[in-house]
Amino acid sequence: MEDSVKTESVANGGGPVYAESEPADTLRSTDLSEMLAAGTKEVHEKAENTQFVKDFLKGRIRKELFKLGHVALYYTYQAIEEETERNKDHPDFSPLYFPELNRCDALARDLEYFYGEDWMERVSCSPAAQRYVERIHKVGKDEPILLVAHAYTRYMGDLSGGQVLKKVAQRALKLPATGEGVNFYQFDGIHSAKAFKQLYRSRMNELDLNMATKERLVAEAVLAFQFNMEVFDELEEMGKDIKDEIMDAGMPIHEAHGTGGDINKCPYYAAQMVASGGSAYVSQLAMAALRHPTGQVLFAALVAALAGFAAWYFM
Repeated sequence: MEDSVKTESVANGGGPVYAESEPADTLRSTDLSEMLAAGTKEVHEKAENTQFVKDFLKGRIRKELFKLGHVALYYTYQAIEEETERNKDHPDFSPLYFPELNRCDALARDLEYFYGEDWMERVSCSPAAQRYVERIHKVGKDEPILLVAHAYTRYMGDLSGGQVLKKVAQRALKLPATGEGVNFYQFDGIHSAKAFKQLYRSRMNELDLNMATKERLVAEAVLAFQFNMEVFDELEEMGKDIKDEIMDAGMPIHEAHGTGGDINKCPYYAAQMVASGGSAYVSQLAMAALRHPTGQVLFAALVAALAGFAAWYFM
């Protein structure tokens, strides 16, 4: 499966999952890993088209929402890792017990960076994340085999595209190159993501499961994607009540060479817009400039100068 065509996605929210295109005969396979890939394809595509995910990939990230997303991830992984630890010796789950995948400690370091040493007192589990957490604890206690679906959905996606999202976040949020704030995307105990994913899929396929159980795992993985989409939608709603942050004059992200992703830093584009009579662009640029303290000072100085000129003229 590693040789199949891959398309980037961030359907799981933590890192892009690479959806694999497979020939028709492979889709009929009874291998669990391939059944999961095929069975979650539709919901995967829905998840990757949520507004929050699309904005993230474009680099349009507001820091407050990024922080809240990390909070949701922390509680999600705390639940997953509590249940995997509880079931590490269970025959249906033990082959997939890999503590090197754990993300809780990395997320805790990120949250301390964003919120300070008292971060635990400043964050809480959101309603959407809480529903996700409750489902993970339920299957961990009642049907540990279904934990496989949640671990697959989260960890395989994080391994597939974590480095991509790490770079997007570092650039868009101007985070330190030394990794503060994006520890979540770094798997220090895994040296080859490709080799590890092959091992993980192999272990899944070796589980002694009947077809009915495999189909239940596919259904649980679909549910996991739906829980992730609920978290994305919740973050999108939260964003409506959060004051927009200034990101490079508040203008749209634009992939221009040497511009760092900001369309305003592309002189050719700006000149082209003005020369072509882009009055809306000029107005937008002016409003963006006024959001900056420097722009406000200059505007105030201009108003004062005009007022002085008017007083002199009408004397």
